[in-house]
Amino acid sequence: MIRDHGLARHDGLEGEALVASLHREFGNRLALVSSFGAESVVLLHMAACVDQAMPVIFLDTGKHFWQTGYYRSKIIDLLGLKDVRIIKPSTADIALRDPRGNLSASDPDACCDIRKVRPLQRALAGFDAVLSGRKRYHGGGRDSLGTVSLDRQGRVKGEPLAGYDAAAIAAYMRDHDLPPHPLVRQGYFSIGCADCTQPGGSADDPRAGRWAGHGKTECGIHLSAGGRLRRNQQNGV
Repeated sequence: MIRDHGLARHDGLEGEALVASLHREFGNRLALVSSFGAESVVLLHMAACVDQAMPVIFLDTGKHFWQTGYYRSKIIDLLGLKDVRIIKPSTADIALRDPRGNLSASDPDACCDIRKVRPLQRALAGFDAVLSGRKRYHGGGRDSLGTVSLDRQGRVKGEPLAGYDAAAIAAYMRDHDLPPHPLVRQGYFSIGCADCTQPGGSADDPRAGRWAGHGKTECGIHLSAGGRLRRNQQNGV
């Protein structure tokens, strides 16, 4: 049971009920981080049902598939999202560490750091709670994921879909007539940056197409202090 920082009141909740509970407590100090990827529309729909003006943070790494930008616009219109914040990496960081745009090939951890981790830290300043769409069935460091915890900054972190599996995600999308990301039809089970994502995966291992060949399974935005990015060494929060 979660008792620290008054989180017990949210324990045992999931899905829209957890979104609503955190929203009641934190109001406009609650943000949702979304990749607008393969399964993202489920949590975005839940959030829109609670409050269409809930801040949604999208990390525009400059490396996304064009289909993701198209899909993001489509979902924003469909759900009536009123506060989607498109966050880009620091131009100084890019100029210093990835001037040729090929850092992902030699050091994907460093690429994720400047294009995702640092921008998200800046974007979440001022928020006391954050929602993420992670799920236990994705495996790795996520298989023991709780629904509510504290992140490395001491911010409350909600995981409304932690207990959902592939069938539950598909059923929710079907029940609410939610469109899939265009790349799902091309065999992508998990969708990130184009440089580090390839078709592949399955209902049992949807993230197999991410960072293939690098032994890497996390970009770093969900890791606790001292966490590692390598397969079987994650320390997710």
